[in-house]
Amino acid sequence: MRVVETSGVLLCLAFSTVLALASSQGRPTTSFGTAERRPFQKKVVMQEVSFLRRQQEQKIVSLRAGEQQAGEQQESEKEEIVIIKQEVSKNTNNNNMGPKAAPPGVLRRSFPNLPWSGLPNGLTYLRCLAIPALVGIFYAEPFEHQKLVLSAMFAVASFTDWLDGYLARRWDITSAFGAFLDPVADKLMVSTALILLSGAWGAIVAIPTSIILAREIAVSALREWMAQRGLRDSVKVGYKGKVKTALTMVSITLCLLLEVTPIFKKVADATTTPSFNTAVAPWAIGMLWLSAYITIDSGLVYFRAAAPVLLEKE
Repeated sequence: MRVVETSGVLLCLAFSTVLALASSQGRPTTSFGTAERRPFQKKVVMQEVSFLRRQQEQKIVSLRAGEQQAGEQQESEKEEIVIIKQEVSKNTNNNNMGPKAAPPGVLRRSFPNLPWSGLPNGLTYLRCLAIPALVGIFYAEPFEHQKLVLSAMFAVASFTDWLDGYLARRWDITSAFGAFLDPVADKLMVSTALILLSGAWGAIVAIPTSIILAREIAVSALREWMAQRGLRDSVKVGYKGKVKTALTMVSITLCLLLEVTPIFKKVADATTTPSFNTAVAPWAIGMLWLSAYITIDSGLVYFRAAAPVLLEKE
């Protein structure tokens, strides 16, 4: 029995010794070959960590570049806003001119504090006020240079018809009210002068006057009707209408300068020289009749343009 116990003890000691030796060499008996794979696994893990670190660094660099670009864009937008504010402020200080206004000329630079933006509408108002003044002077007691005053007044009013539109476009200050009042003032001024001259000159002026006024009423009604249908551009003013207006204004200016006898309604010799009336009257009356012809022709152009709409069935 002792021999058996001794042999068992020796076997246990031997087995423990073997286990100890195996542990000291780092080779566990349960996982053979793992120790050889550990350096390789460690290397792979380090490579993955390095790769992830590089990706993270690249993301950080990209984010910083994006933030820098966004910052530069914000600075650029701020600069643009400052420039726009400066331009708006400049335009505001420049008498409320539009953003597309032309640079100031000599007068605007010399008198910057004047309300230049109100000048176009102011000229239109003056043209309206000139109408009763024209009638009053025409029927006033005769005085020296009365005809010259009438002619000069109408000529200046006709010039302002062009000037107010030119200034409004140049200074970019067109308005809906100005666009409405300007043609109304022109038609009132021209029709008033033609009616006054018809009473003084008789049929030779009254006939073209009736043609011109009838056309103006018809075309105005046509434009209003087309505007209600959203087709006002189809009957907008053409070059013939502008030629007609220019001829009519020049003719009226000359006719107001001439003196007419109250009985025979013919040109008399009451102006500067007898030959002046004789030389100017045919031209003045001829231009008025030519204006009447162009009036009919241009009116037909408007009605032909509107014919498809006028003749369509509801």
